[in-house]
Amino acid sequence: MSKGTLLYAQSGGVTAVINATASAVIQAARGRKVKVLAARNGILGALREDLVDTSKESPAAIRALAHTPGGAFGSCRYKLKSLEEDQPKYQRLLDVFDAHDVRWFLYNGGNDSADTALKLSQMAAATGYPLTCIGVPKTVDNDLVVTDCCPGFGSAAKYTAVSVAEAALDVAAMADTSTKVFVYEVMGRHAGWLAAAAGLAATEKDAAPQVILFPEVAYDEAKFLDRVQAVVKKVGWCVVVVSEGIRHPDGRFVADAGGGKDAFGHSQLGGVGPLLAATVKDKLGLKVHWTVPDYLQRSARHLASKTDLEHALAVGRAAVDYALEGRNGVMPVIVRTSQEPYRWKVEAAPVARIANREKTMPKGFIDRSGYGITAACRQYLEPLVRGEAPPPYRPDGLPDYVRLKLTTVAKKLPPYG
Repeated sequence: MSKGTLLYAQSGGVTAVINATASAVIQAARGRKVKVLAARNGILGALREDLVDTSKESPAAIRALAHTPGGAFGSCRYKLKSLEEDQPKYQRLLDVFDAHDVRWFLYNGGNDSADTALKLSQMAAATGYPLTCIGVPKTVDNDLVVTDCCPGFGSAAKYTAVSVAEAALDVAAMADTSTKVFVYEVMGRHAGWLAAAAGLAATEKDAAPQVILFPEVAYDEAKFLDRVQAVVKKVGWCVVVVSEGIRHPDGRFVADAGGGKDAFGHSQLGGVGPLLAATVKDKLGLKVHWTVPDYLQRSARHLASKTDLEHALAVGRAAVDYALEGRNGVMPVIVRTSQEPYRWKVEAAPVARIANREKTMPKGFIDRSGYGITAACRQYLEPLVRGEAPPPYRPDGLPDYVRLKLTTVAKKLPPYG
């Protein structure tokens, strides 16, 4: 066993493949004879000294993580402030790391998690504590800069495109005497990547979704209603896909729920889908159905993209390599090296270039109408949803997902807080 312990933690909204990254991390570390602890509920587990001993899990259970959705070790939405503002918390983390001989910390998450990894890498450098911090990418929003795409996005994109295509067949069948407009809300606070993924379902002229609303394009109610009315008149029905983060021209979220904030300090958005559905019903007099898939779009492991799974595994293995090489403050990112055939590789990028930044949809990915995707966007998206990676199924017909023992290690410090 190598001297020192590796601590892994999950953060932010989980995905269909974040556990695949965890599986890759633990297997890679075991192959290097490195002990792995996991913090329960992200960085909060580290602060609370609530640590799981992954050596108590069987090799089969760790392998099974790769086909199990959710976050096996628990996640959190918790953002550390600066080293000066949250000095007691950073000291507590140092004390916990030291008590358990943690020499490598891998934080698996999105933008705010990258910020935490950056701050911890700075803490290590400032204090002289021998700690290597690695940010590990994950987010269905696909909004991390530098990386070509984010593990978790491809599977959510596949789920979105398939769900919209299937729902459109239902709407088309019922439109003569029932629903004329179907509104499908997707995640995406500032970036319209998931909304764009729905556009993959439209493989011919006038196919659904006929209207996509992106956060990058200001919402114009009159123009939107005219578009829906025109589509219904021409096609007989209309499917609308809307990102939760669409905004009015003045920058206000259309679905801003009373100015509330989440644990990361972001605006707490309400349901823009039902809001638009009510607008269409009230102002156009059309029968409308709506849906908000919410957690379903990020947890649908049964419909995972094989490409996405391969990305998730690769960044986990690379993260362990970078950590053991002492490459403090980096993140493994996906680099697209060829479009056709699709090829990619993993490289290290400084977390400082990634934290607190967002990658939004390029203008060239949204068509002139503002309601659809371009050929360039389709070309970017298609490889990310390719391939199937179904989980194994039990005799009763349900997926055979794993539940870990989650055996905690003995605490060595006074309780936190």
